[in-house]
Amino acid sequence: MQKVNLRSDTVTLPTPEMMDAILHAELGDDVTQDDPTVNRLEAYAADYFGKEAALLVSSGTMGNLVAVLAQTGCRRPEIIAEEHSHIIVWEGGSYSHFGGVATRTITGEQETGVLDPDKVEAAIRDDSNLHYPRTCLICMENTHNWSGGTVVTVDQIKAVRAVADRHGIPMHLDGARVFNAAIALGVPVRAITDEFTTAQICLSKGLSAPMGSVVVGPKAVIDEARHMRKMLGGGLRQAGIIAAAGLVALERMTDRLAEDHAHARALAEGLAKIDGIRIDLHSVQSNMVRIEVDALGMTGQQFVDGIAAYGILAGTTPAINRVRFVTHRHITDADVARAIDACAAVAEAARKR
Repeated sequence: MQKVNLRSDTVTLPTPEMMDAILHAELGDDVTQDDPTVNRLEAYAADYFGKEAALLVSSGTMGNLVAVLAQTGCRRPEIIAEEHSHIIVWEGGSYSHFGGVATRTITGEQETGVLDPDKVEAAIRDDSNLHYPRTCLICMENTHNWSGGTVVTVDQIKAVRAVADRHGIPMHLDGARVFNAAIALGVPVRAITDEFTTAQICLSKGLSAPMGSVVVGPKAVIDEARHMRKMLGGGLRQAGIIAAAGLVALERMTDRLAEDHAHARALAEGLAKIDGIRIDLHSVQSNMVRIEVDALGMTGQQFVDGIAAYGILAGTTPAINRVRFVTHRHITDADVARAIDACAAVAEAARKR
């Protein structure tokens, strides 16, 4: 049985054009900045996202980490972030481990993860108080993974940016899926990245590169991030084979993400018709769909196990009764229909128990 993998858009495989680019990439040593393909990607990314410089890193987690470390060089540093953001929940506490960076979390808007600028302002430390750490950086995520791929609007970002500017604090964007956000909002991606000092953009999710992220920002910050990358063991040699695919990702793969959004919407609307499955259709704003299955008397894992018997792969979330589906380049209309049918069958069996 052919499986339909809706666990994550990280399962995307490189395109034939990417494989050809990898095969013919001009290579050098990136540690000494002598890999021409990496240099081309970094120059392209800096220009694309409206920043002075860019850095290729192996993953989004590393990209966020080096960006944070590069901007928290003050004594007793602390960052502000939404409590369910990726850098807080899913990155192993790397900021405190590697940089001695404290984190101050804020509860975002329910089910969207949007930061309230008033809460951000209240969370900024009084530098003169010797009991406090020093607020060095404000971090945001767009789209917001925990909330199901919800989108932070440009106006909502600007409201937080105004607070940051008043206090002279830089802002970092975890933009792992920032192109999904831009497409959902109908704006150029730079309308989002322009509001941040630095941004991390993942090449290996919906954009289909086999690995890699880019970090963009001011040259001085990126130079420091490059040093941090080396310290973390992320110095790369003939990294042009990664950069070649990343260039194709940025040049060719961004607009097609709208197809993933359409498939997510179709999946969500189909699942909403199944008795016992709860879904907030308003939360389906990009390529993720979350459902609640507690009304079926099932845990999320039990539901995932049930649809796996039909060849449908999905993921669970920390909420015990929640299931997540993520659409991507390899998902077709037929796959969406299969997923809906499998979910309906599992739900019907649960109702009959």
